Amino acid sequence: MSATNLLWTNAELVPSGKRLLESMMDKANVDKACRHVVRNNGSPGIDRMTVKELPSWLQRNFTQLQTTVLAGTYRPSAVKLKEIDKIGGGKRQLGIPTVIDRMLQQALHQVMNPLFEPIFSERSYGYRQGRSPHQAVLSARNFQREGMRYVVDVDLSKFFDTVSHDVLIALIKRRVGDRRIWRLIDLYLKSGIMAEGVIIQREKGTPQGSPLSPLLSNIMLNELDTELEKRGHSFCRYADDFSIYVRSLKSGERVLRSITSFIENKLKLKVNLDKSAVDKASRRNFLGYGFTSELRTRLRVPKERILRFRKKMKEEFRRGKGRNMERFIRENLNPKIRGWANYYKQAETKNFYKELDVWIRRRLRLIKWRQWIRPSTRFKYLRKAGCTKEQALMSAYNNRGCWWNSGHNFVKLSLPNNLFARMGLISIEAVINQR
Repeated sequence: MSATNLLWTNAELVPSGKRLLESMMDKANVDKACRHVVRNNGSPGIDRMTVKELPSWLQRNFTQLQTTVLAGTYRPSAVKLKEIDKIGGGKRQLGIPTVIDRMLQQALHQVMNPLFEPIFSERSYGYRQGRSPHQAVLSARNFQREGMRYVVDVDLSKFFDTVSHDVLIALIKRRVGDRRIWRLIDLYLKSGIMAEGVIIQREKGTPQGSPLSPLLSNIMLNELDTELEKRGHSFCRYADDFSIYVRSLKSGERVLRSITSFIENKLKLKVNLDKSAVDKASRRNFLGYGFTSELRTRLRVPKERILRFRKKMKEEFRRGKGRNMERFIRENLNPKIRGWANYYKQAETKNFYKELDVWIRRRLRLIKWRQWIRPSTRFKYLRKAGCTKEQALMSAYNNRGCWWNSGHNFVKLSLPNNLFARMGLISIEAVINQR
């Protein structure tokens, strides 16, 4: 049975863009893609060409590149393997294409996306213009406020590594009439992965980390969205993270069984049954947010996310020893504080940010206390801050450790909160309250 026949859909086959490859390789479209790749920066691929070199390379080689792509003789390079830590443990594999392939994939994305965007679900929030994870978690919260207190939490096992090429190409053919585009995408899907100098060929999966992979994932999982809508389910999806909200445990268990069958039999993807579950929504997280159990559900920051943030910040604080404090705050701390706080600014329980701000300032006091090194130096700064001679002596010459002293009132007096504010330290509370 063909991949097309395996899939249920109520969408009409609408082949369009029969000369889409020419649109992709239009000079203005490729220049736009080049600017996008340069702006996103990123590491070089296996050819070691950097994004800074790409514009001048394109200027010299555009005509030849255009000719080879249109003639169908262009061959993508293998992607460079990079592994990153996953939040729940283990490693996630990323494929880093060459900057030339990133540019061509971006050019392809720019002409393909308008063909698929109109058929994507309103409940799909990932990698789409004007949509965000914040919208997804707010939608999940609203379902719970409407009385759907149970969640069917489905975990797709290594989604990007297990996508069926046949199924994906069949879905692309419904909207794209240019056979050369099918072939080019197939070449990208099958481009090898270079690991430790050896190229490994790939028969399934889509290279996560490339400009094209977000669109391909949405094309694939739009079939899931369509099925869920057909069944009348309340759901939210962000890339391969999705949750279905129901009113009872029994109905949730029934939904989990039936949707697992659809995913595995029709989409040829694998559901991780060990991580999938039906549970009260307040006990599960979605896109890094948790939910309160009260009738009017509120968004919260899970404890494990706060602990993970502290762990990462500790790594930064270790780099602060011996450095100029103001520069360290500006270059090392503020970008991470701002990014984390901006992501969690939708949280509706507020106790976490004040504790984190206190902890960050104490860590900075710890750095300064260690930089002062000698008790005589510590005594001098404590006296300068207004401590009495007795207070300064007691603090500077005690036998307590640096961490204990960093939380002592006399050290807080010598290194007050407004000192760090003048150095430019961003307050998590301030970012949260800008919402």
